Amino acid sequence: MGNNKPRSLLENPKVIRKLWVFLYVLCGLTIIPDFFIHREPHFGFDGFFGFYGLLGFISCAVLIVVSKLLGLFLKVGEDYYDK
Repeated sequence: MGNNKPRSLLENPKVIRKLWVFLYVLCGLTIIPDFFIHREPHFGFDGFFGFYGLLGFISCAVLIVVSKLLGLFLKVGEDYYDK
């Protein structure tokens, strides 16, 4: 007997590919304002092109790594609620 369970929208490979393309386009569009907005650097290092995009990416990556490390300490066993 085959698995006739309907697949959700996010399990469709075509939809996943479109979402990745949309993500790349959206990330690219966030760089465009840097061409038109003049920012005064307050600390010197925050004046280069794409600084705020890079800061956001690094902040998000650090948040993910910290949450993964925190999960190692807070993880409970699979039979925790069965006791």
